Amino acid sequence: MKLLLETREVGRVTIVRCKGRIVAGGEVEALRAHVAHLLRDRRSLVLHLGEVVFIDSSGLGTMVRTLTSTRQARGDMKLCDVPEPIRKVLQLSHLHKLFDSHESEDHAVAAFYRAPVHTEKPVSTGRSVLCIDRNADVVTYVRELLRNAGYDVHTSNNLRDALILMRVSRFDLLLLGAELAGSPATEKSFRDLCAAVPCIELGGDFSTLDAGQAASALLEKIATHLQPAS
Repeated sequence: MKLLLETREVGRVTIVRCKGRIVAGGEVEALRAHVAHLLRDRRSLVLHLGEVVFIDSSGLGTMVRTLTSTRQARGDMKLCDVPEPIRKVLQLSHLHKLFDSHESEDHAVAAFYRAPVHTEKPVSTGRSVLCIDRNADVVTYVRELLRNAGYDVHTSNNLRDALILMRVSRFDLLLLGAELAGSPATEKSFRDLCAAVPCIELGGDFSTLDAGQAASALLEKIATHLQPAS
């Protein structure tokens, strides 16, 4: 079974979901290369191990090396949803003291948000904005646009991850993409948390608008929503 790696961003945290076997050969090389690629501009990583069925000594060594590489880059890496067999291996090898493990993605993300900011690039002192959109390109564009404008920007591609962020951090404004959906419970929780936060809807055509016009219009809307109350 090959190792499959699925990556998504939850605010300033990057979650890497591992599926299959972490073993000597192409699998460990793929994991090492993937983390090295992420470390070019990300510093807070979570390895989700819930679907890892086997790990050998080489795989364990690679995990240690990736943790070391992450910390050398002034970041950190946490584990979550560690299967019992792997948990026992970590305990037998005394490596459970090296890795910061959490029972779920939610707890791992929360741990990063409670941690000192030195594990991440310095954030802006501007107002805090959470952008939620299913389109990864839109999220990337909005994130860089607002960072350059001085805002502290966090992003998510779905409502569930947005809920994680809203529970561990406070936001001054929400940017909502079109057709965001989740389970009934997720949607209700999201509506409840949104009640106290100003929202701007990006609209279904945002991704197809002229980039310059879209940027100007969005920045103007944000400034209007965040201007001090008179």
